[in-house]
Amino acid sequence: MSKMHFLYRLYRLFKCIFDVPFIYQQIFKVELDAGPSTKISVLMLISLFFFFVNCVMFFALRSKRVFQETPRYILFGHMLMNDSVLLLLTTVMYTMGTYYLQVTRAICTLLVVISYCTFRNAPLTLALMSLERYVAICFPLRHCNIATPKRTGIAIGIIWFLSSINIITDIIFVLIINPSLFVEVLFCTQEKLFLFKWQLDKTQGFDVLYFVSVAVIIVFTYISIMITARSVSSDKDSAKKALKTVLLHLIQLGLCLTSFLYATINKALYTVSDSSSLFINLRYLNFLILLMLPRCLSPLIYGMRDEAVWPLFKYYFCYRSGKIRPSVNVH
Repeated sequence: MSKMHFLYRLYRLFKCIFDVPFIYQQIFKVELDAGPSTKISVLMLISLFFFFVNCVMFFALRSKRVFQETPRYILFGHMLMNDSVLLLLTTVMYTMGTYYLQVTRAICTLLVVISYCTFRNAPLTLALMSLERYVAICFPLRHCNIATPKRTGIAIGIIWFLSSINIITDIIFVLIINPSLFVEVLFCTQEKLFLFKWQLDKTQGFDVLYFVSVAVIIVFTYISIMITARSVSSDKDSAKKALKTVLLHLIQLGLCLTSFLYATINKALYTVSDSSSLFINLRYLNFLILLMLPRCLSPLIYGMRDEAVWPLFKYYFCYRSGKIRPSVNVH
């Protein structure tokens, strides 16, 4: 018996014993009548509209060189790109599930890896943005040396590494156990890539670690900036603005946390639903409120309160209808 054949038989044995019951994540086949089609249409319209808004805001950031050289705007641009990709992918995957579309595991793996990484990039990016404001207020003389565009790019690379390490290990594990699994045709969800229950536990452990770490960082930066704002006699306005920014990051983290509760709430909805049709409707509302809205509103709210970005965004969003192009004043 070959080594690979032995590993595959061992995998089948453990799968029979420790198979993960993802009943609440299963795909329900529905009749393609006006109801589901209308829901998907609404979902797509919302997704495309906010994707367009994010693209206009990202273009506004790219239109000025000062934004490309300022660390906090580099991070904001990364957040816009990240949430835009996630917005489209989650909409595509939800649509595939609604219309009972199957893909090979290889394609599903690609979709899941990108959505998984972008989903977990959001809280890590918020932590990095809070640290940048912390350095700007608490160490103003060293800010230009510490927070440089090059170091910001390196930090973004570290974020992608931290967010991808867990899912990459799962993929490597599947490749070792049985590479032929990637040609199987299935309904695409993240749970379909799990072979054992311990993988789900590992993912949940990583999520808890991410959120606790990010929450500690944001609370620490908020308290530090607040102490600095009370102690210094000059530049109190900048400190107050930084406090409001970090507080906004804390609110955004709360929105991200609600998104992480999506699967848990789905499981609870499945247990209390009397029928599959009720569960499908509740799951749609859960998806719209917990996954879509936070990704739509978070970048928009952050951009609206920025005095440098918002006038430029309105200028491009209205197709340059203003007679005078707004000036940019980066603090």
